[in-house]
Amino acid sequence: MYAVVRNYEDEAPDVVEQIRARGDGFREVLRGIDGFVAYYLIDAGPGRVTTVSVFSDRAGAEESTRAGAKFVSDNLAGWAPNPPTVVQGEVALDAFP
Repeated sequence: MYAVVRNYEDEAPDVVEQIRARGDGFREVLRGIDGFVAYYLIDAGPGRVTTVSVFSDRAGAEESTRAGAKFVSDNLAGWAPNPPTVVQGEVALDAFP
């Protein structure tokens, strides 16, 4: 598995609400990417959002970066104008119940 963590800071205070309002569209984008496993949006406080995307391989994760950037540009540019910091790599350890 391959994961991508994106941290968005200094965004609009209501960025989480704006993302939630457009969540169905973004879910469809992710579900259309080969190897999609999971996606999580973390409300890190006013103007701060962290996302975690998990894919079966690097190619899917990299496609999600392109697709996510386009989605933000097309749908959230006013609320999330700053590019995120990105950390990505192979999942070295996982745990499930």
